[in-house]
Amino acid sequence: METVYKIIDRYPEGGHSVIQVLQDIQNEFNYLPRERLVEVSQVLRIPLSRLYSIATFYSAFSLNPRGKHVVTVCMGTACHVRGAAAILSEFERKLGVKPGQTTNDKKYTLETVNCLGCCAIGPIVVFDKRYIGEFKLDQVDKLLKEK
Repeated sequence: METVYKIIDRYPEGGHSVIQVLQDIQNEFNYLPRERLVEVSQVLRIPLSRLYSIATFYSAFSLNPRGKHVVTVCMGTACHVRGAAAILSEFERKLGVKPGQTTNDKKYTLETVNCLGCCAIGPIVVFDKRYIGEFKLDQVDKLLKEK
C-alpha cells in the first residue's frame, strides 16, 4: 500500500485527482492491478465500482497486465484504406496474438484504436507512445527487432 500512498500524496486531498492517481498507478505497474484499485478506494473513500467505471471508460487504462512494449494500430477509415488491416494482420502473425492480447513472454501487447486523429499521415502505428506515420508492411519486422 506504500506505493499507493506515495502516489496519492502527490495530489490535493478530496479525491478530485483520481484520474491522475490511476494514471500514475498504471505508469508504475503497466496496468491497474485490482489490489491497487482496492487500496485507492479505501484511502480516497471512493467506491470501488466508481474506480472500475473510470478505468473501463478511458481506453488509456488497462485492467489486464500489459507487455513491456505496446503496439497500437490505428484502424480508422483513412488508415484502413491505406493498408492498416494488412499491417495489423502482420503484427498478429509475428507476435502470435490478437488485438487486446499480450505475448506469453510479456514483451508485447497488441492493441487497435478506431482513430488517432493523424489521418493525413496514415496508416499510423504507435510503438511505446512513439507515433510512426505512413507505416508500411515491411516495417513490422524492423520495428519488432528494435526492442
